[in-house]
Amino acid sequence: MKALVSGFELIEGPVWHPQFGLFFADAVKGGAYVVDRQGNVSTVFEHRRGIGGMAWHDRGGLIISGRNVAYKGPAADGTIALIENDSDHGLVGFNDLTTDSSGRIYVGALGFRPTETQLSGVGGSQKGAPLFLIELDGSVREVYPDIKISNGMGFSADGRKLYHADSGTREVYEYDVQDNGNLADRRIFASVPEGLPDGLAVAADGSVWVGVAHAGKVKVFASDGRFERQIDFPVPMVTSLCFGGDDMRDVFVTSGSDGSGRADAGTIFQLRSDIPGLPVSPARVNF
Repeated sequence: MKALVSGFELIEGPVWHPQFGLFFADAVKGGAYVVDRQGNVSTVFEHRRGIGGMAWHDRGGLIISGRNVAYKGPAADGTIALIENDSDHGLVGFNDLTTDSSGRIYVGALGFRPTETQLSGVGGSQKGAPLFLIELDGSVREVYPDIKISNGMGFSADGRKLYHADSGTREVYEYDVQDNGNLADRRIFASVPEGLPDGLAVAADGSVWVGVAHAGKVKVFASDGRFERQIDFPVPMVTSLCFGGDDMRDVFVTSGSDGSGRADAGTIFQLRSDIPGLPVSPARVNF
């Protein structure tokens, strides 16, 4: 394990791109960045705060979450909103997102701002919010009505299962994915009683790797939900992870400063896995 980059406050949304390297965001200080294969960090865009999830778009640029879900990149002038928040109806923003093999986007809304709430009491009275699907034509629909604190998502290799972390219940859920993208038969895949399940990634053997915020670890669960092992980190605020590298066996684990006593302890750790990760398809939604 090595520290790839550090000096950030709350790193989120890691996305591997085989040409450019690893994209990531600082949700508190703002901005999106990329670290190339030589370890050089460049700013992709500044200022945007609250990014919880990102995905590469096949026309170049990034899909990003936060106060809305939007596209930023060379295929449009300025920022193009795909979903706006609606605080009057309990949608204050959006968190983690992922794409299926066709390029549709699944993104979780937030009913409150976790960064402004004491999360030691999650699972209580906080308002939940839906999980949305953005279709290739840009239309949006709800696919699950009530997630307490929507976090990491990832698909099985065949695309027939979606894994979804809910920090508010301390569970990772599993859904059956229908041909039209709708979700069915939601059930508990794994429980994470210590800390909060945050970002996740799926490996080629079907295992699900879950970052555990406030506990400083990544937990690895077999495809049937059995706990396999955990990887410990020197900071408590592990936020997310993704696979990358030429053989998809590099694991990039993001973290934040919370619990470290510093405001610049956010670090990306890099380690090697015996099992490659599954690639995540670029978004292909129109705008």
